[in-house]
Amino acid sequence: MSLNDHWMQRDLDVLWHPCTQMKDHERLPLVAIRKASGVWLEDFDGKRYLDAVSSWWVNVFGHANPRINARIRDQLDSLEHVMLAGFTHQPVIELSERLVQITPAGLNKVFYADNGSSGIEVALKMSFHYWLNSGQAGKKRFVTLSNSYHGETVAAMSVGDVSLFTDTYKPLLLDTLKVPSPDCYLRPEGVTWEAHSRAMFAHMEQTLAEHHHEVAAVIVEPLIQGAGGMRMYHPIYLRLLREACDRYGVHLIHDEIAVGFGRTGTMFACEQAGITPDFLVLSKALTGGYLPMAAVLTTDDVYGAFYDDYATLRAFLHSHTYTGNPLACAAALATLDIFRDDDVIERNKALAARMASATAHLAEHPHVAEVRQTGMALAIEMVQDKASKTAYPWQERRGLRVYQHALERGALLRPLGSVVYFLPPYVITPEEIDFLAEVASEGIDIATRESVSVAVDHSHYPHHRDPG
Repeated sequence: MSLNDHWMQRDLDVLWHPCTQMKDHERLPLVAIRKASGVWLEDFDGKRYLDAVSSWWVNVFGHANPRINARIRDQLDSLEHVMLAGFTHQPVIELSERLVQITPAGLNKVFYADNGSSGIEVALKMSFHYWLNSGQAGKKRFVTLSNSYHGETVAAMSVGDVSLFTDTYKPLLLDTLKVPSPDCYLRPEGVTWEAHSRAMFAHMEQTLAEHHHEVAAVIVEPLIQGAGGMRMYHPIYLRLLREACDRYGVHLIHDEIAVGFGRTGTMFACEQAGITPDFLVLSKALTGGYLPMAAVLTTDDVYGAFYDDYATLRAFLHSHTYTGNPLACAAALATLDIFRDDDVIERNKALAARMASATAHLAEHPHVAEVRQTGMALAIEMVQDKASKTAYPWQERRGLRVYQHALERGALLRPLGSVVYFLPPYVITPEEIDFLAEVASEGIDIATRESVSVAVDHSHYPHHRDPG
């Protein structure tokens, strides 16, 4: 038995993995990772894998980054944790000051949670509670986009629209309003991203016109709908949405958990529309992929609606045990230092251009409908029929074949259904990008030329994608 097999068997005896049908591992080996450095993961038998998805979109400056490691080690010697109710500490104060400085003007208060889904729950509760404290208790619904994903806690699922995650739990979910996405993959032929995004805004305008009196907030993933298949749209939609939210008296929540911190080509996606949301939710890359933490930034106006004498019971009584953990704050501060000192956003432009050129040939592939990109996120959509964009039946799991081939070649590519995507760490080299493009091309060839024999029932989860 190899060391990998040894650890896999010990794992399967006791662990239940996320986003996994555990029965799959009767035939799909688990990959047991012993160590990692830079963009490379290494298993117990010494095989290496290029981490093309930043370990679920979090690791922006590479594994075992010496600068982040050093900052956490220094923090360990002074303070590992203290509760943030009635107490404070230097790292959380410094991090909050830095976040206020680098985010769009007007986001002056920072509230911490333990992960992305929890951060979404904070923003939703805070918006509802704001209107309650302001004497408008009827504003308690949320507007979200079709094909959206905001996490897997109950309220976060409620404002999502990926059926795989939500259908089972429908009896538990909030009653939300769903508006068609501005997803530009679905635009008519010859229509630009901007024109399509403008046209799709009519649905949002109508919904707000009819329901603004009962709506607390609109929540969106700006520019890229991640778990929905890396679907992308134009910044004009965000600008129109900000204007409409102001006109109708509705909060705007930006979920930048996946797209914040340089992924879209600017530090935050909302910068590309030149707007400030009422709530900006950050997580994932916030700590460089080291420790779980989320930050919810909001305005003085929102903060002021809760600021009163204790007896009024207007305070925001929401907490997480590890809120503002000093070690996570240290990791985040080191991450922000790297952004500041290394001109990361500018350097990423060259890497993004290399990703585009390395994959450009796939636009001509007979089973690729689109190669789309926003900054350091690139997606390749495999289809059954290119002309009609007819998707493969989800039961065929074409993306799984790409995943398996990539592992054989030494890369971690984890497609979302039939969407192969790159979200690499920003320390990747041009040559490593070329390697990923080569592996992806091979995997797509293999996945699309094979016929797959499965029973197909189109009535169930017609737009299903394997979670990536």
